[in-house]
Order: sequence, then C-alpha cells, then structure tokens
Amino acid sequence: MTDVQAMSLGEERGDFFQRLRTRLARRTEGRALVLLFVVAVGAWIKEPIVFTSYQVTLGRIALIGLVALGLTAVILMGELDLSVASTYAVAGVVMASVDNLALGIIAGLAVGLLIGAVNAFFVVVVGINSFIATLGMLFFVRGAAFVISDEAPVRLSNIEAGISFGKPLIGELTPSMLLFILTFIVMQVFVTRVRAGREFYAVGGNREAARDAGIPVKRRIFTGFMICGFVAAGAGVINTLKLTAADPTAGSTVLLSSFAAAIVGGVLLTGGRGTIFGTLLGAASLGILQIALTLSGVQVDVQNIIIGFVLFVAVITDPNSLRAVIGSARSFFQSRSTPRPAG
Repeated sequence: MTDVQAMSLGEERGDFFQRLRTRLARRTEGRALVLLFVVAVGAWIKEPIVFTSYQVTLGRIALIGLVALGLTAVILMGELDLSVASTYAVAGVVMASVDNLALGIIAGLAVGLLIGAVNAFFVVVVGINSFIATLGMLFFVRGAAFVISDEAPVRLSNIEAGISFGKPLIGELTPSMLLFILTFIVMQVFVTRVRAGREFYAVGGNREAARDAGIPVKRRIFTGFMICGFVAAGAGVINTLKLTAADPTAGSTVLLSSFAAAIVGGVLLTGGRGTIFGTLLGAASLGILQIALTLSGVQVDVQNIIIGFVLFVAVITDPNSLRAVIGSARSFFQSRSTPRPAG
C-alpha cells in the first residue's frame, strides 16, 4: 500500500467514525427500540399471553410510564427526584383517607404538588444537591404514609367507583391507560412546543449559559419538580382506584423501573438530552419485561436484579460513552494507517 492510499484509507475511516458519532448524537431512542424488540420477541416465545392480556400489560406500562414521564421533566434539567415512589404511596393514602372521593383525588394530587415544591425549595433556595434532598424526602414522605395509614392498607370509601375505574372505557383501554396517553401527549407538547418546556433542555445542557440567555433557571427547576411530584401522585391515585385500597408500602419497585425506563429511553442523567417518546419506549420495554417475568414465576427480588442490570447496560451504552470508544478506535486506526517516516 502506498502512502497516498494509506492516507486515503485513514480519511475514509475517519469520515465513517464521524458520521457514526453524529448519528449517535442525534438519536436517543435507539437503546429503547433495541430493548423493546428483544423483550417483545423473548416474551412472544416464552410467555405469549403477555400480548393477549392487554389490560394487564398496558396497565403495567401505564404505571411505569406515568412516573417515568414525570421523572423525565426533572432529569432533563440535570436533577434527580428519588422521592417519586414515596409520593406515589402517600398520595394514594391521602386520597383513600378522605371520605369524599373527588376531594380525596384533589388532596392526593395537591400533596404531589407540595412535595415537588418542597424538593425544589431545598434544591434551588437552600442549595442542597437534588440527590440528597430527595433522598431525605423519600424517607420523610414514606414515614408520613405509614403514620397517616396507621401502617395498614386504607380502603376506598367508594369501592364501586374504583371497580368502575378498572373497566375498559374505549375498546381494551381503561381510564388509567387513557390518562397515561393523555399525560404523554401533554408532556410531548410541553417540551417540544411550549417555550418553558423547551428551556428545560437549555437548563440541563448549560445552566450558566441559560442564565446568561435570560432563562429563569430557578423557576424552571421549580416547575420540573412540581410536574414530577404531580405526575407521581397521579400514578398513586390511579393505582389506589384500581386496587380500591391504598397501601403505604406501594411503589417499592416503581422508582427503579421508572428510572430505568427514562434512562433506557435516552434521557441523559446529566441533563440536556432526551425525548418523551424515548421514555415511552423505555416504559413499554420495562412493562412488558416485568409482566413476562411475573408470568414466568420470577420473584420480585430477581426481577429487580434483572431491571438493575438493564439499567446498568443502558448507562454504559450511552451515546456519550460510545462516542468516547469510537473516538479511541478512530485514533487507533488513524495511527495505524498513517505512514511512518522511512529509516
């Protein structure tokens, strides 16, 4: 091989790696699509009933997806909310503790907004890291759920309404699934069409630059945490209606599953990148996986191990990590193809 041919080959390889890096930078849902395909094929072979029990499967996807959509609003800005599972539980307990169902629903959702606002206060005003602030809130709210419920499940005052809530409303779609679809549409429009939602990306991408551009960073963080708390509370209310009772221990597996759904869907933990559609794909993947594992008789603890492994794989295969690997490979090939001086 001549020196000219070697240099040309090196340039072609460099162009290839550059194109691949560009594609990875633009697309964030690739891992979710791959996981969804693998999980769907595996479930179809092992437990095909997953795709015939529409209400069970779609109900699980809706449950994971709701919390994951709320988390996405926070993670897009480079923050975390570990209190969503406790918010999920306490909202259901508060709702069931109120005799009037309508007032109970309002009270449960209001609790979610309050928790989100308190989380944002500690992060924005006090200056505590969101991981620490929401970790403390996780234990505080969980304790409150046990105190309010007296450490026992709380039955709904209107059980008939709960039973009706679990029945299909449109085809195979129950009210909980329709509410999930509505939440997805609202969140998609918010982060893509509404200025405040689009600014979440700027806050997560470069907070100082966002401030210099006149974006009210503190207000956006407050908004994100309140959205997250409200949606998590909404999921807790929906789950309580479906079960006709509130359990203070509810949501123990929701945190891991919802985080996994968001990260698998391409939401970057440090903020500034991700899509609502990607989170939807991640929720579908995790929901089908959990239902398939449950029908196969896999214990919950083992399911958590599997979901944790999926989350680990999603993190290490993040496009940023892949771009670093591709960059190293590109440098290696260029060094091999660059002609060495004679002698």
